[in-house]
Amino acid sequence: MSFTTYTRRAPGVPTPTAGRREWTALLVLLLPCLLVSMDVSVLYFAVPFLTAQLEPSAVQQLWILDVYGFVLAGLLITMGALGDRIGRRRLLLGGAVLFGLASCLAAYATSPGTLIAARALLGVGGATLMPSTLALIRNLFPDDRQRGKAIALWSAATAGGIAVGPVLSGLLLEHFWWGSVFLVNAPAMALLLVCGPLLLPEFTNPALGRFDLLGSALSLAAMLPVVYGIKELARSGPAVLPIAALVVGLLAGAAFVVRQRTARHPMLDLELFRHRGFSGSVLMNLLAMFAVVGCAVFLTQYLQTVRGMSPLRAALWNTLPTLAIGGIAPLAAALARRLDRSYVIAAGFAFAAVGFLSLAWLEPSSPLWFPLVGAAVYAAGLVVVMSLGNELALGAAPPERAGSASAVLESGTELGGALGMALLGTLGSALYRHDVRGALPAGLPARAADAAHETLAGALAVAGQLPGRAGRALMTAARDAFTHGMHAAVLCAAGVMVAAAVLALVLLRGARTAQPAGRGTDGDREAAAPVTAA
Repeated sequence: MSFTTYTRRAPGVPTPTAGRREWTALLVLLLPCLLVSMDVSVLYFAVPFLTAQLEPSAVQQLWILDVYGFVLAGLLITMGALGDRIGRRRLLLGGAVLFGLASCLAAYATSPGTLIAARALLGVGGATLMPSTLALIRNLFPDDRQRGKAIALWSAATAGGIAVGPVLSGLLLEHFWWGSVFLVNAPAMALLLVCGPLLLPEFTNPALGRFDLLGSALSLAAMLPVVYGIKELARSGPAVLPIAALVVGLLAGAAFVVRQRTARHPMLDLELFRHRGFSGSVLMNLLAMFAVVGCAVFLTQYLQTVRGMSPLRAALWNTLPTLAIGGIAPLAAALARRLDRSYVIAAGFAFAAVGFLSLAWLEPSSPLWFPLVGAAVYAAGLVVVMSLGNELALGAAPPERAGSASAVLESGTELGGALGMALLGTLGSALYRHDVRGALPAGLPARAADAAHETLAGALAVAGQLPGRAGRALMTAARDAFTHGMHAAVLCAAGVMVAAAVLALVLLRGARTAQPAGRGTDGDREAAAPVTAA
């Protein structure tokens, strides 16, 4: 079996292509990618079970849910830069050990504090795994065409993990205790530890110099408060603490940029952002995640609360759009070889806009296939955008900086998802509260009125306690109000997708994976970064 090595190539010598071993190594890399994305959503069904056993407070329950994403987002840039220096395979395998041990700790947690700590450690492990997998793909597949296919598969695995997480959680909880949703990670990490050293090359670049501890602290101080502030604003509305967190995060982000400009050995090569392929792709990823995450919560609630499905049944139906578009990412990579990538990415955004726009006609009485088809259409378009955007950005980055470049891409998706949940979620919630206020029956107790006014689930619970016609009237009005809020969110998402399609044509037209003039050829860059094959 062949294995790609990275040596200086004379001008005109063809780029080496990957063989069977590299493609087998890709399958190994998809495993942690799938599990890390699953861990974002796997807790959805387990919360009632662990709440009954561990009895966390309301604040502790929020931290159990959110601390994983906070830590993951905050450490991505740090771990990407660290992998470039100490070795991406070494970081990946170390992260696998931590992820497996933290999963066992979470599975057998006996207190809310222990579970919160375990979820934080899972976030640290996840932050090492995600940029390492994408950066190693850059090393395994120097050929642009093969790399495009590999990144398409990576993107499909990421999207599939988020969709499969709730289903796997529901199935496990039907037969086992709540800790099983974490314990399933351990054997997968053990498999990675066995196969990784055999199949994955090591990549390290001592020329990058000492690790920038101050830059790492500033990146954490920027990402963590920003993500926290956005999520809290989405959950509770304007308040002093989340707004202050946003301000602190933005100031730390500005200080991080200054540090990267002046440091002798910066974590990030800010010159990368001058490359349209890189900076444009980061923006495209952010906009795509803004729309898909911001609207996904509405579709899930529509299936559960408007249509009255059980959580597991809703999760199973929700996976159909993802499964239906499994072959879209490789197809997009094939199209990008024949057409300018900007056209294919713009078409993906346009396709997504059509899917979101179709959901503006969704009603509580609509047939089930209608929202599922709409979701499949927008998901297909956004898979095209993100797979090609990842390929373009990663190809634009020199191999010795692939880890930090991958981390920037992942950070953009995290921010985009948080912004989508905050802005689109707030828009839909505001319209729901406005519409349902006038439907509340006179004389309703204050506590019941507040519950019905805040969420559709609360309104349905209150309606179930009202007699006959009054209960049915409130139930109908609440479902109509929720659907109206969903209409506003998907229309906003469709508008953002149209704007993003125009931006893709402007920013990415003619963009190539090659570096700008003066940064050296691919062969030169590969020769500059020492690589050893396992």
